[in-house]
Amino acid sequence: MTAGKRNTAQLQALDAAHHLHPFTDHRDLGGRGTRIIERASGVYLWDSEGNRLLDGMAGLWCVNIGYGRRELADAAHRQMLELPYYNSFFQCTHPPAVELASAIAEQAPAHMNRVFFTGSGSEANDTVLRMVRRYWDLQGQPQRKTVISRINGYHGSTVAGASLGGMSAMHEQGDLPIPGIVHIPQPYWYGEGGDMDEGEFGLWAARQLEQKILELGVDRVAAFIAEPIQGAGGVIVPPATYWPEIQRIVDQYGILLVVDEVICGFGRTGEWFGSQYYGIRPDLMPIAKGMTSGYLPMGGVIVGDRVASCLIDQGGEFFHGYTYSGHPVAAAVGLENLRILREEGIVDYAREQAAPYLQQKIAALAEHPLVGQVRGVGMLGALELVRDKRTRERFPGKGAAGTLCRDLCIRNGLVMRAVGDTLIMSPPLVIQPQEIDELFDKAWRTLNMAAEELR
Repeated sequence: MTAGKRNTAQLQALDAAHHLHPFTDHRDLGGRGTRIIERASGVYLWDSEGNRLLDGMAGLWCVNIGYGRRELADAAHRQMLELPYYNSFFQCTHPPAVELASAIAEQAPAHMNRVFFTGSGSEANDTVLRMVRRYWDLQGQPQRKTVISRINGYHGSTVAGASLGGMSAMHEQGDLPIPGIVHIPQPYWYGEGGDMDEGEFGLWAARQLEQKILELGVDRVAAFIAEPIQGAGGVIVPPATYWPEIQRIVDQYGILLVVDEVICGFGRTGEWFGSQYYGIRPDLMPIAKGMTSGYLPMGGVIVGDRVASCLIDQGGEFFHGYTYSGHPVAAAVGLENLRILREEGIVDYAREQAAPYLQQKIAALAEHPLVGQVRGVGMLGALELVRDKRTRERFPGKGAAGTLCRDLCIRNGLVMRAVGDTLIMSPPLVIQPQEIDELFDKAWRTLNMAAEELR
């Protein structure tokens, strides 16, 4: 029996018997039964029961051009017939990888001209750790191995990626972080700013980097890694004072700046990269997700000239890489995805039309009694769920209100994500104004239903 002919119950039973999911309590999932997503088009998903869902998360922050673009399927088909696979080892390459690297460099900041391909954002951050430490070895400073990251940051779930990230639950399950990685506070003003005003808190949070550098010793610190906007941590938008101060600090102490663009890259902020939105100058930028709009798995690291020149001119062989680095079919899809983003003006549309309207609608949700704060940049948004707006008091049971709202969203035909008691959104860049209206009508209805249940 083919999968398409099985009914929902049969698929759920097979799933429970054989499929282990990422980030999942499988005992709980087995009792509930999985939701079977069967097809998608534009900004909508359909499950196996025929329910239509507006995808307010663009898959997993990645389906930037929306679902159902035949051009990407055709690009994959053509490439599979011509060259379905070859590696980039042994002095070889192939046209899709070459063309994609060139196309990405064209959109990246001017000082970033080379790309190392991986299979995912997690692999990209493993690559970052290897590159950063190799760079300092070649600079004659092998003691500079420590990478500073942020509490509640997310950089993937491999051993290195999870170590670079600051998620305590992940660290507890793997004896992480590995040596040479330390964490400083996040720039989460609403949750952790106390009585400080937002600008003051932004400076305080940034200066935790300087304090940590001095505590460890400048000659031991290799790099600082951070997302422009923390995604999986709850769409934490840093205060306006934060990134300029971070740039000052990394410049003053001569450490490498790694800006993780896995979520923000390829138009999510309304610019091609979050680094451009904030005017910062990274040395390395991990990328993935929006590079192929999630149609095929692919990641990479955009490498600044400072690091690339060192690796090329002084480094000899770099003993690192993956079987699927620059996979020709994924690269062909990525190249077609970038063509669509560029030629159809999708990033411009997001910046000039969709994002302003999305942020206007987000702002209106602040009027709801359950919402303590709204925030967002570009095509990212977050709602803080509180019991008391004035005091920022949360509901009892950490994360219970967020989980309730997430589940009610599904009942109302909307996909949003809960991070603790923060409800977050990241719709496809191509979402139209009437679809944004639908998203927020359903979000408001969800908040009303949650208020009734939490009362």
